[in-house]
Amino acid sequence: MHALVERLYPLCRSITGDGVRSTLDIVGESIPLEVTEVPTGTDVLDWTIPREWNIRDAYIKDATGRRVVDFAESNLHVVGYSVPVSATMSLAELRPHLHTLPDQPDLIPYRTSYYSETWGFCLAENTLKELPEGQYEVRIDSTLAPGHLTYGEHVIPGQVADEVLISCHVCHPSLANDNLAGIAVATALAQRIENPYYTYRFLIAPGTIGAITWLALNRERVDRVKHGIVLACAGDRGSLTYKRSRRGDAEIDRVFRHVLAGRDHTIVDFTPYGYDERQYCSPGFNLGVGSLTRTPYAGYPEYHTSADNPDFVSPEAMADTLETLWDAVGILERNRKYHNTSPYGEPQLGRRGLYGSLGGRSDTQQIQMAMLWVLNLSDGSHSLLDIAERSTLPFTVVADAAKALHGAGLVKE
Repeated sequence: MHALVERLYPLCRSITGDGVRSTLDIVGESIPLEVTEVPTGTDVLDWTIPREWNIRDAYIKDATGRRVVDFAESNLHVVGYSVPVSATMSLAELRPHLHTLPDQPDLIPYRTSYYSETWGFCLAENTLKELPEGQYEVRIDSTLAPGHLTYGEHVIPGQVADEVLISCHVCHPSLANDNLAGIAVATALAQRIENPYYTYRFLIAPGTIGAITWLALNRERVDRVKHGIVLACAGDRGSLTYKRSRRGDAEIDRVFRHVLAGRDHTIVDFTPYGYDERQYCSPGFNLGVGSLTRTPYAGYPEYHTSADNPDFVSPEAMADTLETLWDAVGILERNRKYHNTSPYGEPQLGRRGLYGSLGGRSDTQQIQMAMLWVLNLSDGSHSLLDIAERSTLPFTVVADAAKALHGAGLVKE
């Protein structure tokens, strides 16, 4: 996962353009992707696909010809979607187009201007302070022209058409935690899933406009999405944070509450700000989609700065995020409702060999109690997750108990 972050890091991504395509090409080496290109001018819900932006080079040269700001050194140096510029101007004329972080004087900020035609450069405050008065050559070799918005999907067919959506944004340039770590973890998760019950859809799309575009193009079938997670900031060293769906009590919310119970974590309520959960949870769709991050957006000093580099991303943190998602998938895959086929009184478990068949487990006492809970609450209205929560037993123990009871004919789906 960390190697994938390092490989993707130098690419200049935006909400459109060749950087997105190159990123999807590289991810496609690990998991097959169906890539969709949506033309400029296409209406998508209340939005319109913008013109496509690409950039080849950009710099500010001083009077000696030295590049004091160089896009080749960091693609954060250029404000995203900057229009082409070729001019010579004084430092005073240039200053309104320069963006710094006075409180973090050694870092380059990340700035964009998607929907207004302007241009600018980002640089360290300390670099700006060292620039002498005089004339500067300013060059941004970019194009803003009719093209496409691009997104990629990886679908793992399941036994049913109902879907689990894993969504990542792909619109940021060289920011390792804020989009690349999420893409790397999602890719690793996709590689693990085999022969699932649900259909799993992994969506890698530009933030906001990409999710809106996908929703617009899939409006007739979006109700297949039964569970979903927006994955971002998946590699920093902070503890895990889960943001509930707009519903607040969707199955995915309860799954993560259960999974995170044994981990250092924070659970927060839904707000209509953040990543693309706000699109999936808009009132017209109101999907059961939550958000999983480590430290939330804007919650760490490196956020949207040049300090969000591959060294900031921890392989151990990404592994922890992946295992958390894997545990959640395990619950989604096994969470069922059952009917007790012998609901009058407690059936005799011993003569059916149920106790003996599960002997040798370190949690034998737990699983015996789990059988009693499953039998008692398998009335067709309680899921295994309901039973795990009410009994305060681990979901895996409850699911194993249900499997044993099902094998003995004492419960049926």
